[in-house]
Amino acid sequence: MRIHLTSAFVDDQEKALRFYTEVLGFVKKHDLPLGEDRWLTVVSAENPDGTELLLEPSRHPVVAAYKTGLAEDGIPALSFAVDDVHAEFERLRGLGVQFTQEPLEMGQVTTAVLDDTCGNLIQIVHSE
Repeated sequence: MRIHLTSAFVDDQEKALRFYTEVLGFVKKHDLPLGEDRWLTVVSAENPDGTELLLEPSRHPVVAAYKTGLAEDGIPALSFAVDDVHAEFERLRGLGVQFTQEPLEMGQVTTAVLDDTCGNLIQIVHSE
């Protein structure tokens, strides 16, 4: 069994697509009309056949409370592995990305947390 698809609830699919592709470096995999919205997924450029991230509209009534609760408590909705948290932090900060947690080393794990501009906090992580 493998993880095939996971979701990120986003406030604006087009804005999310720009952020996740142009800033984070993911690649668009699917973009299909689906009523008022789209079935819009991105994948890692390093693994185009890997797990897809669905940029899912956050219109459902419970989503607002979920996203607000996570953000207010500083809890990332997603976690992405990177080769070097410090280098990725500097790259993203240079692109204007706002971080809620600068790189933090915790033994063999280093993390940082950023705002995806679409209502989510994202943790980047590297473990040795």
